[in-house]
Amino acid sequence: MSIGEQLFLLAILAIPVACMAWTVTHEEVFREPHEYCVRKSKACRTLLARKFFYLFTCEYCFSHYVTVLVLALTNATLLFDDWRGYMLAGFTIVWLANQYMSLYARLRLDIKRERVEITEIQHEAEKHHGITVS
Repeated sequence: MSIGEQLFLLAILAIPVACMAWTVTHEEVFREPHEYCVRKSKACRTLLARKFFYLFTCEYCFSHYVTVLVLALTNATLLFDDWRGYMLAGFTIVWLANQYMSLYARLRLDIKRERVEITEIQHEAEKHHGITVS
């Protein structure tokens, strides 16, 4: 594969990595396991146990492990066909996935801010003009 094709493949592979890492570490569907891991990451006696549970609370950390799984399933490499190519591909996927997650977090923040502003405007209109906005 050409370098362009390799980079395109890694950019595509970073999408499910970002999706899985974000979902496990931020979304409501995993709230209880996430809260459990947060508690264990602070309360476990050994450093190894605390760090193990922390991996499931941090999207950046978790994306590394998802990336290893994706690389094992796809055998994707970058520039080299040996361990160096896997390392380069892995760090590229992690970097791209975290860029995607940063963009997604920013988008969600902007949407939330707009909803708050709209709600405030609706409340002001109702208060000053007796208008109910649906």
